[in-house]
Amino acid sequence: MRSLAIFIFSFVIFSCEAQLKTNNAISLQEDAKNYSLETVVDGINNPWGMAFLPDGSLLITEKSGILYHFKNGTKTEVKNLPAVYNRGQGGLMDIVLHPNYVQNGWIYITYASTEGEGEGGNTKLIRAKLENESLVQIESLYKCGPNTTRGQHFGSRIVFDNAGYLYFSAGERGNHFVNPQDIKRDNGKIYRLNDDGSIPKDNPFVGQANAKEAIYSYGHRNPQGLAKNPVTGAIWEHEHGPQGGDEINIIKKAANYGWPVVTYGIDYDNSSISNIQQKEGIEDPLYYWAPSIAPSGMAFITSNKYPDWKGHLLVGSLKFQYLELVKLDGNKVIGRQKIATNVGRLRNVTQGPDGFIYMGVEGKGIVKIIPN
Repeated sequence: MRSLAIFIFSFVIFSCEAQLKTNNAISLQEDAKNYSLETVVDGINNPWGMAFLPDGSLLITEKSGILYHFKNGTKTEVKNLPAVYNRGQGGLMDIVLHPNYVQNGWIYITYASTEGEGEGGNTKLIRAKLENESLVQIESLYKCGPNTTRGQHFGSRIVFDNAGYLYFSAGERGNHFVNPQDIKRDNGKIYRLNDDGSIPKDNPFVGQANAKEAIYSYGHRNPQGLAKNPVTGAIWEHEHGPQGGDEINIIKKAANYGWPVVTYGIDYDNSSISNIQQKEGIEDPLYYWAPSIAPSGMAFITSNKYPDWKGHLLVGSLKFQYLELVKLDGNKVIGRQKIATNVGRLRNVTQGPDGFIYMGVEGKGIVKIIPN
């Protein structure tokens, strides 16, 4: 028994060393600092989501349950928000506009809600319209269940694809040995819906007994990054691992992304979650971080304002408090570089309609990157 324990311990240590070695092959370059930073909206403790309106004004979600409308230098609290379950990692989360917002006015929001079965809360998706600084015509589109009082892993991000389908993420709510691998249960999933919340007929689990038919992919831990690749149209996702094993994935229909059957990380008490990193039938990540950077927020750069960054990916780091430029060659990561070193816990990043990059930084607000 002692020999077996030593073998398992050695295997775990070897696996951790192997993943560190693999990722160290792509060295993290230091910050070139060829830009300046400007705080454009201050006084927001946890700016989770951002959405630019056609007039250039900005909607900002604050995790505690406040939706701000920043316009002409003034920050106004939007009224008539649903009740938000603000606990642990849950609260008011992402916000995006419908691709045809100018025509229909729909705004999509995810937040932690107490509605439904059980005590506590879980991730919910709604849509609404903005009139006179108030949400109106609020429609419930999807509510994960059951509720739980656990404070971790709500997700959540929202994105539309080129065909007009809506994707949103929900973390596994800390119940990792139950939820993410079971398509009959919510959580640990990427969902795909029509823009009105109905289920697309070609969703992968439509018609399967007791399956949650909104599920598009499963086996996720806590996805807090979701973005459409502007070249391929594919939906890219990143998610938190435990200690090690934060992942970037390209989302595929019916695909299993492995949590917790496979992982490149270990648990917070340094115990092994899984002794394998790959398995037949499970998607390998496009890239993984070891050690973890605690990724949140994700954006592809298409702007000519940043010629050295154009065509690459930006990912915020909560843990190390910088923005990471993930350099790409197609679907391959070929380089990494720090941006905005020590800016603070970086919750979100987006490219605005003006071509500038905006970061949501905890304790600060919205910070703009201005190239020199």
